[in-house]
Amino acid sequence: MQFDLKRFFQNGREPYRGELSFDLSDYDFPGYRVTNPVTGLFTAAPTMEGVQIHLEANAQVETECARCLAPVQEDYRLERDWLVRQQDLEDEWFELPLDEAGKLDVQELVCEELVVEVPAVLLCSADCQGLCHVCGNPKATGDCTCCQEGSTTPVDERLAILKQLLN
Repeated sequence: MQFDLKRFFQNGREPYRGELSFDLSDYDFPGYRVTNPVTGLFTAAPTMEGVQIHLEANAQVETECARCLAPVQEDYRLERDWLVRQQDLEDEWFELPLDEAGKLDVQELVCEELVVEVPAVLLCSADCQGLCHVCGNPKATGDCTCCQEGSTTPVDERLAILKQLLN
C-alpha cells in the first residue's frame, strides 16, 4: 500500500483512513516468519503542525524456540504514531520509508516496525530448560534421564574444564 504523503500535505483537508491486509510470507525477517496476512488500520489526519499518522497492525509470528527448538507462535499488535512536518519530506534522514515522489510505503513501514517489535530470541516459555547437552532430548518432557540427580551418565570430556572453573 502506497500513501501519497506529499499530495496529502497539499490537498488533504479530511482525515484518511485505510484498512490494511497484506501478505508478508515472502519477506525475510530475522529468525521468524509471518505466515498469516497482517491486518490493521492506517490513518492520516491534517493538523496545525503537519500530518498525524497512526498505524495499527496485527501479525502472527512463527519460529522455533531458541532453547528447545519447539514450534513457537506469537501474536503481536503494533500501535505507532508519527507527526510528519512538511520539511520532513526533504530530510534525507527521515525515519519513514518515503520514495522520491513523497509516497509512503505502508507495507515496508509495518515490516520495519515488526523487526523492532519482535525480540531477537523467542522462547516457547519463559522457563524453558532447553535441550540436554548429553542426549539432546528436551529437558521439560521428562525423556532426559542424563541430568537427573544420581545419574551415572558420563559428561562430555570437552566440558570437564567448565566444571573445574565452577569449583
